[in-house]
Amino acid sequence: MTVYREFNGVMFIGDPHVSSRRPGDRKDKNFGETVVGKIKFCIDHCNEHGLLPVFLGDMYDTSYEPSESLKTKLARVLKSSKEVPLSNVGNHDIQHAVLTDDDSLAYLAATGVIKLNAYASALETIKVGGKLWGIGATPYGQEITGDARPFFPEADMIIWLTHHDLAFENPYPGSMPLPEVKGAKLVVNGHMHLRKKTKKVGESIVFNPGNITRQFPDAIEHDPAVYILTKEGKLDKLEIPHERAIFNLKNFVRAISPGEAKSTAQQELEAAEENSEFVRMLDAESVLEAEKSDDGTIVLREIRMKFERDETPKDVRDYIEEMHRRAVAAAA
Repeated sequence: MTVYREFNGVMFIGDPHVSSRRPGDRKDKNFGETVVGKIKFCIDHCNEHGLLPVFLGDMYDTSYEPSESLKTKLARVLKSSKEVPLSNVGNHDIQHAVLTDDDSLAYLAATGVIKLNAYASALETIKVGGKLWGIGATPYGQEITGDARPFFPEADMIIWLTHHDLAFENPYPGSMPLPEVKGAKLVVNGHMHLRKKTKKVGESIVFNPGNITRQFPDAIEHDPAVYILTKEGKLDKLEIPHERAIFNLKNFVRAISPGEAKSTAQQELEAAEENSEFVRMLDAESVLEAEKSDDGTIVLREIRMKFERDETPKDVRDYIEEMHRRAVAAAA
């Protein structure tokens, strides 16, 4: 006889981006501790109310987190969960096409403080309100499962997690149509940092709650929150305590959160700007004179603006951003 873990519901936790490096526009004294504190808030609430914590991907901001202290603090918080949380795998969690032992997230899974799969598959079947809920996931970069029913033949309801560029209100270059996952009542997407309006696609309700950590100033009005799917089938919002005025706006130059389309005015402005080369980005006075960031945010922002202007192919973008990440890591 199969024994299922029993809960009162599920908490969906969007993209924490744990990092020892402070994003350039934020004012935290210790960004890593800020994010781990948010995760602790979520775990404590789940413990108190009998909920299963489910992370939507991008637990870390980089595939390799260099701070052993921060990784230990995160593991300790996750270990405090009465029940082992589930997680999808995001693009920031992986150095290669799939999760490997080179990635910091893999260590969390190996120590047993979190449960995940490197490939699209079922994560777990749980019992909620006397009914079986199947939870599966497609990691970043993998084809979204078209039919979840074979993974959960006995489930009363299926939830499928994704971490993809999905075209909600404002489709943007590289975004894909909202998926229908047959058999899945709810598809919950990470990756896109701002909350999106819930959409119905075939039999699937597609939902993007947004992340719990605002990294860029365009997310200043975003309320970091988690969403709880109750045993009654309601989706309740729980706002996470946070500092509203967390950004230093004096160096703000059009940062764009993942999953956001640019405004017409911004597109026109960028089209009118002089075309530049990557060498200029690394030497420009505006970069050298800008307030220093811990994570190379300002240089990376200009590189990404160059990508958008030139419509740079994704494989080239990935290669250059990986070189940037390595350079920042080497300088840490």
